[in-house]
Amino acid sequence: MTEELTVGRLVNTHGIRGEVKILSHTDFPEVRFAPGKKLLLIPADGSPRFEVTVESAKEHKGMYIAKLKGYTNINEVEKYKGSMLKVPSDDLVELPENEYYFHQIVGCEVYTDEDASQPLGTITEILQPGANDVWVVKPAKGQDILIPVINDVVLDVDIEAKKITVHIMEGLLP
Repeated sequence: MTEELTVGRLVNTHGIRGEVKILSHTDFPEVRFAPGKKLLLIPADGSPRFEVTVESAKEHKGMYIAKLKGYTNINEVEKYKGSMLKVPSDDLVELPENEYYFHQIVGCEVYTDEDASQPLGTITEILQPGANDVWVVKPAKGQDILIPVINDVVLDVDIEAKKITVHIMEGLLP
């Protein structure tokens, strides 16, 4: 089975003509929600998944208002509130060099430039507080370590080996 990537969550209906509000989980909403784009809808109630086609979409207050082909009124889409929208992983948008998808980073082991023999921990989550992302690293023992994703700290990312080397600046470790 092909791996799938979540690109959004259908959070509510919009109006009475079958439009839906989508909370985007992608850096490329203009690509994912473009007219004619096919998405896999995973209903929140556990009923069988199925493909939907975007007829139109526009950004509105931090979300996307989308019209899905074949749905013409609120009653037809209301039951899909809470559903996830996914695409096959082979439908990835190509990223510039030294940029990675979250799913490629989460699960990587983190090592320091001072001790490459012992991992600092594993990346479990990525936070987006503002200017730069922050990786949450879970060590074998103790509290989580927050690693800012900046050039002075992140030295090497090897996605194939799931290994990341960082420089620990003063004050980073708890």
